Amino acid sequence: MTTTRPDAPVERVTHTLVRDVVLPSGGILALLTLDNGLDHTKPTTLGPLGLAELESALIEVSRRAGHGEITAAAVTGKPYFLAAGADLTAASAVTTRAAARELGEAGHRAYRLLAEMAVPTFAFVNGVALGGGLELALACTYRTISSDVPAVALPETSLGLVPGWGGSYLLPRIVGIERAIDVILTRPAANKPYQAAEAFQIGLADALLDAADFLEESIVWADAVARGEIVVDRPPLAPAQVWQATVAAARERVDAVVHGSRPAPYRALDLLAAARDTDMTTAFAAEDEALADLIMSDEMRASIYAFHLVTAGKRPTGAPDAALARPVTRVGIVGAGLMAAQLALLFAQRLGVPVVMRDLDAERVEHGLASVAATVDKLVATGRMGAGTGAQLVASIHGTTQIEDLAGCDFVIEAVTEVLSLKKRVFAELEGIVSPTTILATNTSALSVTEMAAGLAHPERVVGLHFFNPVAQMPLVEVVDAATDDATLATAFAVAKKLRKTAVRVADRPGFVVNRLLVLLLGEIVGAVEDGTPVEVADRALRPLGLPMGPFALFDLVGPAVGLHVLTSLREDLGDRFPASPGLERIVAEKIPVVLAAAGRGLPADVDPALQAVFEPAPGTSPDRPQVVLDEAGVLDRVLTSLTTEIGLMLTEGVVAGPSQIDLCMILGAGWPFSAGGITPYLDRTGYSERVLGRRLLPDGVANVPALTGRAG
Repeated sequence: MTTTRPDAPVERVTHTLVRDVVLPSGGILALLTLDNGLDHTKPTTLGPLGLAELESALIEVSRRAGHGEITAAAVTGKPYFLAAGADLTAASAVTTRAAARELGEAGHRAYRLLAEMAVPTFAFVNGVALGGGLELALACTYRTISSDVPAVALPETSLGLVPGWGGSYLLPRIVGIERAIDVILTRPAANKPYQAAEAFQIGLADALLDAADFLEESIVWADAVARGEIVVDRPPLAPAQVWQATVAAARERVDAVVHGSRPAPYRALDLLAAARDTDMTTAFAAEDEALADLIMSDEMRASIYAFHLVTAGKRPTGAPDAALARPVTRVGIVGAGLMAAQLALLFAQRLGVPVVMRDLDAERVEHGLASVAATVDKLVATGRMGAGTGAQLVASIHGTTQIEDLAGCDFVIEAVTEVLSLKKRVFAELEGIVSPTTILATNTSALSVTEMAAGLAHPERVVGLHFFNPVAQMPLVEVVDAATDDATLATAFAVAKKLRKTAVRVADRPGFVVNRLLVLLLGEIVGAVEDGTPVEVADRALRPLGLPMGPFALFDLVGPAVGLHVLTSLREDLGDRFPASPGLERIVAEKIPVVLAAAGRGLPADVDPALQAVFEPAPGTSPDRPQVVLDEAGVLDRVLTSLTTEIGLMLTEGVVAGPSQIDLCMILGAGWPFSAGGITPYLDRTGYSERVLGRRLLPDGVANVPALTGRAG
C-alpha cells in the first residue's frame, strides 16, 4: 500500500556523523553531527530516512554508554544549523493516517535514546533549531547554545501541527508550564522565534557560550557537568492546581483569538495539560496520535502550502532579469506624512542611501522628520538599534519644501493624498526635474498607475510599489506593472528585496489584490448591517476563517476614512458589487468609535454594540431596501460568495499569475492565516470555488488532504 504521494520529492537525507572527542578530564564524548551535505543556504531537516540513520547511530552510542566505553554523548549540527525541524514536504505527502503516526513514532524512537542513555547527553545548539530540531535538544540532559544563534522555536502550532517529537511533554518540565505555553502557542502566533540570549534566559539552554569557540567551550562545559563540577538546577513542577489553571487561562486566550477555527492549538493545550502527571511513554503515545490526526487534516496541508508559498515568494514570480535593475544611490519621497516618514526610515535603513522628503510647507516637513526621529529614539531605547546607528540614520534623512531638491535622486516614490489629479501633477513636476532614467514610483493603494503616468514623456518608468501599514512590519509589497519597462520593474523588485519585503507582481487593476478583496469583504459586512443584520452578528460571522481580528476591528485599524475612500473608489471602477454604505459615511463624518477596548493585550477588539444606532432606522422602513436579517452563517456565506466571484474575475483579468499569488498577497498583506492556506484553499475545501465558479482554484491535494486517501488508516 502506498503511504506517500507518488509525486512526493525524494528526501534529502540528513546524515549522522559520529566521532569520539577526548574530554579535558580524559574521558570520551561521542559527538554526533547532523549534516545534509549542502551549504548553509539549505537547512538541515529530518525525514524518515534521516531519522532512521539517527536512530541507528544512537543505538550504537547507547550500547557503548551501557558498556562504559564513553563518558558522555552530544549532538550538534553543520554550520549555522542544528536542525530546522522535520521534513515538512515529506509530512504533507503522507496519504494514510498510519504512515502519519509512524512519522511521530520514528522521532520518538530516536530521541528517546538521548533521553534515556546511561551517560549524560548534551545538545550543542550551534545554529538554528526549529521544531524537531529544538525537540532533539530538549531530549538531551543538558543544552549549550552559541551566542549568535538567530532562531530557536517550536513553530508547529502555526503550521497546523503540535510539537510531536517529545516537545509537548519535555518542554514544560524544563522551562515550566507558563513559559512552555509562550514557546508553543504565543511566539508561533506572532512568528517570533527566540534568539540565543532569550533562549538561555528562559531556560531553553543551560549555558550561553561565545560563538567564536563555541564547540570547544561546549566540550569543556560538558566535561565539567559530567564530573559534577557544574550543577544545573531545574525548577520544580508547578503544583497541579496552578498547572491546570495556567493551561485553562491559555485556552481562554486561544478561544478569544482562534474561535475553534483550527485544531492544532487545542491539541497542543490538551498535551500540555496532561504533561505534568503522565509518564513519558503515555505522553509520547498521545503526541503520536495528535500528530497523526493533524497531518491528515486539511488545516495542516494548507499550512504547509502557505509555508512553502511564503518561502518561494523570496524568488518573485514574473520578475524580470535582476541584471536589468538600475543602481539606487539616492531616494526621494514626495510627501512627509505618516506613510512617507515610515518609507523614509525604511529606505535609509535598508538601502543605506540618503533620503530626501519633500512636502509643501516647512511645518509638514518638520513633522515628518520628527516622526522619523521619534521612531529611531524608540528603537534605540528598546535596544533594537545602537545609538550610533540611530544617529547616522536620522542624519541621512533630509527634508525640503523645494521639489527641485529631488533632482539628484535616481528613485522617487510619491506618498501624497489618494487623489488621482494630485498624483498626476506630482509626476508631471518630477519629470521636468529628475534624470530621464530616474524611477518614478507610487505608493497608491487603489488608484490606476497607468492613468497617473498618462501624459508623461516616459510613462514606462512609472511603477506602483504598494506598501502596507505599518511599513516596517508588513512583509508584502505589491509591484504594479502599468506598461512599465523591464528595467524599471527589475529595479522595483531589487529595491523590494533590499528592503527585505516579499514582492508580488500585479496588473494595474483597481485595488490590485489585497485591497480589492479586503475592502470587498469589509463592504459586504457593512452591507449586511445596512440590510438589517445586527452589528454583533456581523462582527462574529467571519470567525470560522481564523482571521487575526474581526471585520470592525480591521476597519478601526485601517481607518474608517481610508476604508470608505477605497470602497468608494472601487465601487466607481468595478461597480455596485462593492456596496455603498451610508452608515460608514456617517461613521467617518462624525468620527464615531467602531470598537470597544480589547479585553487584554494581544486579544482582538469586538465591535461596539452602540454602533448599531448608526445604521438605524432599520432598512425595512424603506420600500426600496427591504430588511434582510442574516445569522452568522448567512453573513459568512454572503462574504465567501462575493470573494469567490471576485477572485474568478481577477484571474480572468490577469491581475496575478495564478491563484497562489492571490494567497501569497492575502497571507502577507492581510494577515490571512496559514491554517487557511491563504484564501483559495479555504474556498476549495468549503466548496465555494466549485459552487460559484464551477471549478477548483487549486488542484486537489496541493493545499488539502487529497480526496482519495486513507484518512482513518
